[in-house]
Amino acid sequence: MHGPVSPAWLLVALCAATGAYCLLRMRSGVEEQRRAAGGEALMGFGMAAMAVPAAVFAPPRWMWPLYAVVFGLAALRALWSARQSAHHLHHLLGSAAMVHMAVLMTAAPASHHHTGGSGPAPVTGALLLYFTGYVLLTGARLVPATAPGGPGGVRWGDRPELSRVCRLSMGIGMLAMLLTM
Repeated sequence: MHGPVSPAWLLVALCAATGAYCLLRMRSGVEEQRRAAGGEALMGFGMAAMAVPAAVFAPPRWMWPLYAVVFGLAALRALWSARQSAHHLHHLLGSAAMVHMAVLMTAAPASHHHTGGSGPAPVTGALLLYFTGYVLLTGARLVPATAPGGPGGVRWGDRPELSRVCRLSMGIGMLAMLLTM
């Protein structure tokens, strides 16, 4: 991704830590949480890989279409899963954002992807609006979050406040990545 190196490394660390926690959440006793955590782990690690500063590692050209295919498949899976839970629509939009960024990087990996100085492309702008709203809403929902029965009896993978923090972190990371497009 484009931009200063220090914030990029912070974004890599945030996304990788989020992906690692999502792997921990995959040990949950609830099947739906395990599935969601798997998709979120893929997203976290994919975002971490995409956020590595281009000055440090410039991926080969074939890597961006591979990202587009992987996250395109994740988007199809989220679309299929959305029949049962509306939460998967967020996964669909996150995967679509990753596909969008990968396609932009495939088209012109060495340049910024703005449309002639008039601001971000319409798709990027729409994704920025969605993820801004998502971050604000998720942050507001996080404030009163408490685990039922107190935190002592709930496993790490089943703690709702940590799941929200995980999603909030990825939403903030997605905003940061979209702003560099």
